[in-house]
Amino acid sequence: MSLDSLGWNSVWNERFSSHHALGREPARVAALDRDRCTVVGDDGTEASAEVAGRLRHEARGPADFPAVGDWVAVEPSEHEGPRRIVAVLPRSTSIVRGDADEVTEMQVLAANVDTAFVVAGLDHDFNLRRLERYLATAWNGGVAPVVVLNKADLADDLEARIAETETVAPGVPVLAISAAQGLGLEQLEPWLGSGSTVVLLGSSGVGKSTVVNALTGEERQATGAVREHDSRGRHTTTRRELVPLRSGAWLLDTPGLRLLKLWADEEALDESFPEIAALAAECRFRDCRHDSEPGCAVVRAEREGSLTAERVASWRKLQRELRWLAGRQDQRVRAAEQARWRGVSRAMRQRENLEPRLRRNRPNG
Repeated sequence: MSLDSLGWNSVWNERFSSHHALGREPARVAALDRDRCTVVGDDGTEASAEVAGRLRHEARGPADFPAVGDWVAVEPSEHEGPRRIVAVLPRSTSIVRGDADEVTEMQVLAANVDTAFVVAGLDHDFNLRRLERYLATAWNGGVAPVVVLNKADLADDLEARIAETETVAPGVPVLAISAAQGLGLEQLEPWLGSGSTVVLLGSSGVGKSTVVNALTGEERQATGAVREHDSRGRHTTTRRELVPLRSGAWLLDTPGLRLLKLWADEEALDESFPEIAALAAECRFRDCRHDSEPGCAVVRAEREGSLTAERVASWRKLQRELRWLAGRQDQRVRAAEQARWRGVSRAMRQRENLEPRLRRNRPNG
């Protein structure tokens, strides 16, 4: 194994040049478990690593810490113990979501991936609205999505399911497979070339661990039963990690997400809902909210039936989420700025109070 086989190229080499000059070594984060990372270096060996104190101190939030798939700079190994990560290289792509516990924090699920396999189960838990959310997340991170409809052997009407999916994923490849039966896996091969990185995204119970096992040819991931009434499962994958495939590609498995808080911008929605974005550009008013304004092309298309009410409602819901998030982020920025100026004012008052005493105590002459 070498850095090239992990996806290293001339672009990354250029980005790392300043670290080379300082004697640091490049490595890729292969797994993450709480505060401890597993990194793979140029010699192909895995090593435990931890974030250096300075990097930890300078981090502005969780997104500044290493994520699986990141390229990092580590200090040369001079003693026993974990390697020290001193820098994270700027990411080319990323899969992010809003932190489940923090209103305005971003969580990086995967970094520097080429393709996102958005996995949905063709059983009782099939949900087009959830697919739209995952697609928006992939587009927002600059990652090309591929929809993988798993459990095709359980679908009542497979062709109808594929057609439904294509309506919410225009221009996105939609593939039907059965990982448990080993059917249709050859369709995934074009995205699994040597040195490429693919992330698996999907809710609990869609069969991502079964996909991993089918592609690796071994029982690498534990699989669990799903509830019969809704086909939802528990998290059988407990950490994010890069899994090597026989083709030379890397598969980044993620724990199933019960909640995917959108962290994106309007451009991501335009890519996820291109037919609505094209219509919105035809509205009479530039600031149209696409609700009840006169001359709204989106409202007209919904009324005439060329857009389904469900598709438009999902688009509006995601737009409301993004506006709410932007508002909360603005509040946080304003609060931080106010706190900074309060600190500056306090320091100035203290200095003003201190100067007269200093003058009184200053010796004459």
